[in-house]
Amino acid sequence: MIIGIDVGGTHTDAVLIRDGRLSKKIKLLTRQDHLMASLLDAADYLLEGEDLSRIERLAISTTLSTNAIVERKIDRVGMVISSGPGLSPGQLPKFQDTYYVSGYMNHRGIEVTPLKERELDDILEDFRKKGIRHAGVAGKFSCRNPQQEIRIGNGLKGATDHVSLGHRLSGQLNFPRRMATAYLNAAIWSRHRQFVREVENFMAEKRITAPCYILKADGGTIELPQSVDTPAQTILSGPAASIMGTLPFVEPGQDAVILDIGGTTTDIAVLADGVPLLEPLGVTLGGYKTLIRGLRTRSIGIGGDSTVKIVQGRIVIGPERTGPAVAFGGPAPTPTDAMVASGRLPLGDRKASEQALQPLAEQMKRSLPETAEAIFSLTCDLIAQAVTEVMEDINSQPVYTIHELLEGKTVVPKALYAVGGPAEVMAAPLGKRLGWSSHVPGNAEVANAIGVALSRTTAEVALLADTERGILTFAEEGLQIPVSKRFSREEAIGLAREKLLEKARRLGASENDMDMEITEDLVFPMVRDFYATGKNIRIKVQIKPGLASYLKSGE
Repeated sequence: MIIGIDVGGTHTDAVLIRDGRLSKKIKLLTRQDHLMASLLDAADYLLEGEDLSRIERLAISTTLSTNAIVERKIDRVGMVISSGPGLSPGQLPKFQDTYYVSGYMNHRGIEVTPLKERELDDILEDFRKKGIRHAGVAGKFSCRNPQQEIRIGNGLKGATDHVSLGHRLSGQLNFPRRMATAYLNAAIWSRHRQFVREVENFMAEKRITAPCYILKADGGTIELPQSVDTPAQTILSGPAASIMGTLPFVEPGQDAVILDIGGTTTDIAVLADGVPLLEPLGVTLGGYKTLIRGLRTRSIGIGGDSTVKIVQGRIVIGPERTGPAVAFGGPAPTPTDAMVASGRLPLGDRKASEQALQPLAEQMKRSLPETAEAIFSLTCDLIAQAVTEVMEDINSQPVYTIHELLEGKTVVPKALYAVGGPAEVMAAPLGKRLGWSSHVPGNAEVANAIGVALSRTTAEVALLADTERGILTFAEEGLQIPVSKRFSREEAIGLAREKLLEKARRLGASENDMDMEITEDLVFPMVRDFYATGKNIRIKVQIKPGLASYLKSGE
């Protein structure tokens, strides 16, 4: 048995998959004041009467980290920065508590200026005065040589609860994004750690011994205990869940759009040649541009439970959500109420929806059916407009998929796949507006939970070899090893694959599910005084995001 639970902003979706078939499913309203309670309620429903020894794995996705960042419910973080020359502080992200040190590595990972211990002592003293217990550390070229970041981190450990090191979170260049990534990771660390402890306590109480995974922004999973030090990877996992849950229903090689129509937002994702698009550099959240690898999505504040108002004689939908639809006991009219009142959605209390829409009809000087139709039509128009804008934006730049960078690729969708509560009602009208075929996968209302349950563990490793200096660096592992001047590209690829296998096993990947691919393969000759003195070799390999298991045909 496989358990998948997605704790979303409006609903918590959960599924139990037995022998490749969907056995149980449930959709609950999420308790925003206690996300963990929503997860436990869903788990209790699925597990009632089941033989818990048959559980193969439990996988979860939660909005905990995302909500904490968006709502600024995060811990105070002291950021220690080694920036060196070339960038003024005005060009870097702004944080409440930022400390610059004089140590510096150059672009080849050579230490130009050593760290000064007295500077670190002064920073620690200021941490104590301000009560700062969480720290982030970022060096401009720590992905080329992480040793200064490691020394700073070791110096801060005794006076803090946790230190987030930039090089451990990403081996990519882009100093401002590495700073933001380290900051967010430190800011949500304690909240995520508490969540992990609560899940582990629940599993111990239920005597569940199966491994537990959590979904990441790239649509892959990581074992829950392994996520404690890198909670930033779990942000924006909700949209990733819906994409992974829809992929089995998409025609191979097809350009398409996936819509997850939720209660609060609609998430838009795009497939190029049947493959989800990745953010080119990293995801952006709460105004922070990061190096966190994630699927490319756009969320708009239009959902089934968005509040509907009349402002200056015009219908305004969202972005606020004050609760569920009136048909389900909510306080204000919503697009869902328009669907219920018009008979499109045969659920809830139709009379309550009609009563909620009547004042709007009077303000509009229209009949109740006309008002319900106008609200539904505008909802579809706004979502279709957002999809069009997303496509225009994507086709204005190179397309980056989980497989490759497709230079000059123009994405031309012919199909729309809709999931979420209102998907059955809205898919066809949206497809008609966009001029595409429309599809609603089976069990679309719990597609997020299915995606969480079935996604495989992902991992990535970046290798940089400087044969002139005789040094090879795995930045994210904090590892440097010596290599000979004859070290080759082929040896680098082999070593990167070995390290990726080690990392994937540590993160909980199955031995039978190691679908590796090379995502970066570059070799640059180094020339000095007209003679070749060595090579700069850059290799990046990954376990591809994808599905570890599949539902049987018809599910």
